[in-house]
Amino acid sequence: MRRPQSAPPFPAPGHDHGPCVKETLARAAEAFEANGLRLTPLRRRVLEEVAASHHAIGAYEILERLARKETTRMAPISVYRALEALLDAGVVHRLESRNAYFACHARHDHSGARRIVLACERCATVAEVAAPVAFDAIDGAASDAGFRSTRALVEVAGLCTACAAAA
Repeated sequence: MRRPQSAPPFPAPGHDHGPCVKETLARAAEAFEANGLRLTPLRRRVLEEVAASHHAIGAYEILERLARKETTRMAPISVYRALEALLDAGVVHRLESRNAYFACHARHDHSGARRIVLACERCATVAEVAAPVAFDAIDGAASDAGFRSTRALVEVAGLCTACAAAA
């Protein structure tokens, strides 16, 4: 059974990405403040690089982009620490299959991380969608096996709407 989405998960080609970045940065500031943490300048710069598109990006690519803009050389561990803080705040997610990160452009509860990640194989756009029925099935299968799940991550590879239409 499919549930209607309030907005399409994949952005239209050529959409104005500025509002996406602005809202992601605002939600990050709220999340860090709510947890009594600081959105440091480095964390903000790393988030800006991750949120610059709807694609997943690796830590070393983030490091390279920052190196082009910064005057001082940065260690990879600094980027990884910033990413870890952003993951904990729920404003960045990790695409496990690609060891890459993408900005969370959806307002949702991050405590359970129960969203399906859709990754386009052609344009590399990443989106996340809710699928409570799928996770109920996962929980049921785990329970039937005597297993108590604490986190479920589902990644689906395929073609986004624009790439499928062009194929």
